Amino acid sequence: MQPNTHEHMQELLEAAAGGSQDAWDAIVQQFGGLVWSVIRSFRLDPATAADVSQTTWLRLVENLSRIRKPEALAGWLATTAKRECFRVIAHRQRYVPTVAVEVLTDPVFVDPSADLVESERAQALVLAFRELSEQCRQLLRLLAAEPPLEYVDIAEIIDRPVGSIGPTRQRCLKHLRIRLAGLTGEQHLSQGAEP
Repeated sequence: MQPNTHEHMQELLEAAAGGSQDAWDAIVQQFGGLVWSVIRSFRLDPATAADVSQTTWLRLVENLSRIRKPEALAGWLATTAKRECFRVIAHRQRYVPTVAVEVLTDPVFVDPSADLVESERAQALVLAFRELSEQCRQLLRLLAAEPPLEYVDIAEIIDRPVGSIGPTRQRCLKHLRIRLAGLTGEQHLSQGAEP
C-alpha cells in the first residue's frame, strides 16, 4: 500500500471520480471506520445508521470532482455524516411511529462488548463507558476514530470550541477511570495512575 500522502489521496479521489473501483475501495477502507464512529455517536438504530452511512458515501460520489483539498477529506466525511444524522433525526421527530420499534444489534458494526466478553476487565470498561454522559461518550468515540480526526473537525461535529476538546477529554477520561475503579475495585485507577 502506498504511503498516505496528500498526493496519494488526490490520486485516489481522481481515480475514483474516473470510475476506478480499486480507488473507491481504498477510500472506503481508509475512512469507513471514521464514518461509522460519527454515525454511532448519534445512537441511531442499525437500519437508520446503515442508511446514513450509504447517504454519506453517496454525497462523496456526488462531490468527488469538487474536493480540492484531499487532506480535508476526513473532516468533510465526518461533517457530512453528522449533517445526515441531524437530517434523519429532524425528519424522525416529525413522524411518530405507531408501532414500537425494538433496537436490534447492529448487523454491520458489532457491539464492542461482544468481542470483549472474554475479559472481565474489558466488560467493566464497557460498563463504565456506558455510565458516562452522552457528551463524553460521543467525544471519546470521535477521539478514537480511525483515521484520527483533527480537534477542529471534532469541535465542529460536537459544536464546541476547539480549546475545550483537550480539557473535556481529560475530564471524561477521569470520570471513566473513576467508574472503572468502582466496578473493578482498582483504587489506583481512580487516582490517575496507569493500570
